[in-house]
Amino acid sequence: MVNFFRSVRVIAHREFLRFIQDKPRLFSSFSMPLIFLVIFGAGFSRLIGQIIPDVDYIQFMYPGILCMPILMTSVMSGVSVVWDREFGFLKEVLVSPLNRSGVLAGKAAGAGIIALIQGSIMLAVAPFLNVAVGPRTVLTLIPLILILSFALSALGLLIGARMRSQQGFQLLMQLVIFPMLFLSGIFFPVAQVARWLEVLSKLNPVTYGIDAIRQAFLGAEVAGVTVFGHTMGILESALVVAMVGAVFLTGAIWVFNRRD
Repeated sequence: MVNFFRSVRVIAHREFLRFIQDKPRLFSSFSMPLIFLVIFGAGFSRLIGQIIPDVDYIQFMYPGILCMPILMTSVMSGVSVVWDREFGFLKEVLVSPLNRSGVLAGKAAGAGIIALIQGSIMLAVAPFLNVAVGPRTVLTLIPLILILSFALSALGLLIGARMRSQQGFQLLMQLVIFPMLFLSGIFFPVAQVARWLEVLSKLNPVTYGIDAIRQAFLGAEVAGVTVFGHTMGILESALVVAMVGAVFLTGAIWVFNRRD
């Protein structure tokens, strides 16, 4: 157990250092959310107006925009497994005293630390967009960001553990990220779309992560995904994401131990 936590600490620290030293990656992780914010927020807000009573389109969309860099960075954390395998670093890790399960858990923990940094930067922009952010909201968001990052990085690691090339991984991730992004309720209320689209959105674990974060911003009376007639609260949505993440991480560890 001691070796497991030591492995988590070592790998998480390495992932954090790689992130802050990679300036293009740091910049690009925020470019797409800001582009979406400008195009959809500024462009559609006048057309759509108040999407929910007393909530304009930018206020509704912003929790999802905050999640976008977390989504992309966390899912793409799996590429580090492929990169380490291609350049031989993974072999050195596997012959070291580090615990194999701790290696993957450390990568997920590193993604969580990076997600908190990204979330903090996005929160700093919120007041300029008329999105209220108080101390209570921040304290609620911290565990929600960590849980969402954990689940998504576990998904990325599960896929990365099965891939042999960075090119193949990145192409596959494009097919995973964008459907999860557009079906998560970032740009529209899940309950106000076609029935088949609503069903797909509710099968998407990112939907519940964004819904929990949106409730932290706007309140349960404004947000809340309805499942079988029951409106999910913050804790319930977070629990769904955590359980899905645990399944993904368990699968990633199994595949990783079996293949490498």
